[in-house]
Amino acid sequence: MIARGGCKRLSKKRKTGNGKKCGNQAGCVHPITRAKFFFMSMRNQILMAMAVAFFVSQAAMAQQKPDRADLPDAPAPKQDQNGSAQQQQKNVWQTPFGLIARKSYFFPDLASSPGPLTSAEKFKLFLSTSTAPPQILASAASAGISEARGTLAGYGQGGEGYGKRFGSSMASGATSHFFGTFLLPALLRDDPRFFVKLNGGFGARAGHALRRVLAIRTDAGGETFNWPGTLGPLLAEGLANVYLPQSERTAGKTFERYGIRIGFGAANNLLKEYWPTIFKSLRIAKVAPGLRP
Repeated sequence: MIARGGCKRLSKKRKTGNGKKCGNQAGCVHPITRAKFFFMSMRNQILMAMAVAFFVSQAAMAQQKPDRADLPDAPAPKQDQNGSAQQQQKNVWQTPFGLIARKSYFFPDLASSPGPLTSAEKFKLFLSTSTAPPQILASAASAGISEARGTLAGYGQGGEGYGKRFGSSMASGATSHFFGTFLLPALLRDDPRFFVKLNGGFGARAGHALRRVLAIRTDAGGETFNWPGTLGPLLAEGLANVYLPQSERTAGKTFERYGIRIGFGAANNLLKEYWPTIFKSLRIAKVAPGLRP
């Protein structure tokens, strides 16, 4: 018979599910109840195992997570080519000093690379500037003016006198470039080239050109007094007393020619400053950031 409490008791002994006989004893459990306990225990064990696995996996992930400082830098996003071109064009006029797009035949000493120049390159620059069109035109003009005014009378007049005046002017110019473009810059590690100023009005650019007479860029990128540009012409005019007429071989005449050469050098710098602007074929396209004269 079945009791009201839901517990089925057997008055007689019978076999349990495992084959053993179970009597009416307090320790005897019904097979169905026993199965319920078994499945409940199994469910609890599965939940416990899942919880343990979850916490173990979280701990492992925390240990394997790399430090932010150890991560490599994320690749920079690619910029639009049109935007970068516009930015480069904008920077051309915002950067104080720039480089002409290609070497100038008329003014070989216009900077077309950030440098510095080697001693061999400075020697080649000396050869180029000594035979450049400005030097030839200036010598031809000064020879004509000298003959018209009757200066350097020891050379005479006519074609022979003009040739001597032209030759002496070319010789003194080449000597000045030898000292001011090659020898002294190579010894003092200065950059004899002219760096064009890109922004500012006429006053700023003209001031930069005139300032170049007294200041020069070093090979290391700094700035110092322009010893090559001031001593080179003086040494050249001193050596010119060897082949000039006797009346020109005085200290007063020497310093007079030296002052004229410095003045022409300043005017030449002003022309160099505006040369890329006058001739658009040079196209100021490359920029040397942070470059100082």
